[in-house]
Amino acid sequence: MSNIGKQPISLPDSVKISISGNLVEVKGQLGELTLNFDSRIDILSKDNSIIVSRKSNDRKDKELHGLYRALIQNMVTGVSIGFEKKLLLVGVGYTAEKKGDLLLINVGFSHPIYFQIPDGLDVTTPDQTTIVIKGYHKQNVGDFSAKIRSMRKPEPYKGKGIKYSDEVVRRKAGKVVGGAS
Repeated sequence: MSNIGKQPISLPDSVKISISGNLVEVKGQLGELTLNFDSRIDILSKDNSIIVSRKSNDRKDKELHGLYRALIQNMVTGVSIGFEKKLLLVGVGYTAEKKGDLLLINVGFSHPIYFQIPDGLDVTTPDQTTIVIKGYHKQNVGDFSAKIRSMRKPEPYKGKGIKYSDEVVRRKAGKVVGGAS
């Protein structure tokens, strides 16, 4: 049995779940998420926990077992606590600023870059070199932060670029200038 799939998902008091057919709806204080799941998987809700099980031991069923358990766990976490990604801009003149529903980023190009902030995400800029992205849908938070990071990935020589706050950039040694012989 799947090591991830066999673990029950505990529900906080603020989260309500409804299972009907092949649809799971999770409602919490931050929002509401739905998921259509495969008919090879059974999802049961009892005693403030969710149990995900599979109907057979086929390879595909084993793969889906852990997948849907992880997706439902992320839904529960998202509507109760939420997800957050923090991006740091490293480099001289690299700045970020929120203007209404747009995010303005200057990262060394001749022009500023504007990003439309998607619905359901909360983007803040506590200072000019930090971007904090919060939301209840894990995939949306990750996709938007990856899109911003892709504009100027950190380079290995000086470390300039947009990086995640917990990312470690592997640094390379530069050219060694020949000294006096």
